Amino acid sequence: MALFEVKDADRRFYEERLRGFLPSKLIDIHTHVGKKELYQRPEDAKEKTVSWPSRVAEENPIEDLFETYRLMFPDKKVTPLMFPTLSIKMDELNRYVSGCSHTRGVPALIFSLPRWDRREFEKRIIEGGFIGAKSYLTAADSSIPADEITIFDFFPHHQLEVMDAHTWIMMLHIPRDKRLRDTKNIEQLLEIDRKYPNLQCVVAHVGRAYCNEDVGDAFDALENTEHLMFDISANTNEWVFEQAIKTVGPKRILFGSDMPILRMRMKRICENGVYINIVPEGLYGDVSDDIHMREAEGEEAEHLTFFMYEEIDAFRRAAENTGLTADDIEDVFYRNAAGMFAKAGYGGSI
Repeated sequence: MALFEVKDADRRFYEERLRGFLPSKLIDIHTHVGKKELYQRPEDAKEKTVSWPSRVAEENPIEDLFETYRLMFPDKKVTPLMFPTLSIKMDELNRYVSGCSHTRGVPALIFSLPRWDRREFEKRIIEGGFIGAKSYLTAADSSIPADEITIFDFFPHHQLEVMDAHTWIMMLHIPRDKRLRDTKNIEQLLEIDRKYPNLQCVVAHVGRAYCNEDVGDAFDALENTEHLMFDISANTNEWVFEQAIKTVGPKRILFGSDMPILRMRMKRICENGVYINIVPEGLYGDVSDDIHMREAEGEEAEHLTFFMYEEIDAFRRAAENTGLTADDIEDVFYRNAAGMFAKAGYGGSI
């Protein structure tokens, strides 16, 4: 049985909008990998995150990841940068991802915990064969209220110093309800850019700016940064992509998916600054109590394609609106990440 169905409408969408736009080789800078039995979130973490992603997929073992790429990109070669998600079985999950990295010959990041001191942090990354770290606001001290968590609560300075010394990659999901427009986030992003010039910091989801209202004057503040990278994962906002292109240029933007949730059938809209995923009726259970989900039926539902395709198509439109060239597109979808891997010391084939 196929992992998921690819419909004729999906094939047409890909052929008409995406196949010719994309280069022959892609690097997906943002993928979550793990098995269901290893995914057990701490209870306090559930209160600080949205619930809808778990409706799409309860797990994403390495086999499912590569099968997704085969089904969605039949004529492309896709290489992931993968990492785990926070779990009470963190050591086992990190070992699983490390093993997948070695057996599949693809790069990976450790999921780091802020309690690790400098020596333990460095040792775990080197011994696991990782090329950097991913962490998340739910790894911060549980006593800190969700909207008071700062970047340095889950990525402490001593860990950033280690990554800077090694030119490792840091996958950063910024915290706080105001997302990219939050002044504390901007202040700390500027500090990272200034203090850690060799740290390869990737700001995930274009700073979680899913709606125009999430931006504020962030791009004005970020215009003079030199080192921060931004991935487009799980974002479908054409206007936000345009602002990122105009601010930092295509050399500092990366394709990422946020697999496995990019298998979702959906179309995203924004209402009053809140993003809403329009999904086929019944496909993801009862979503009536989730402000980020809304169902469609009939012909509207039939025309919903993959989140993955919607994201790339939004970036395609932004690229056309800002005059990006084919070389620029290859930078975003392949060369920028390949250069980062090389700097981080990854010696595998991509």
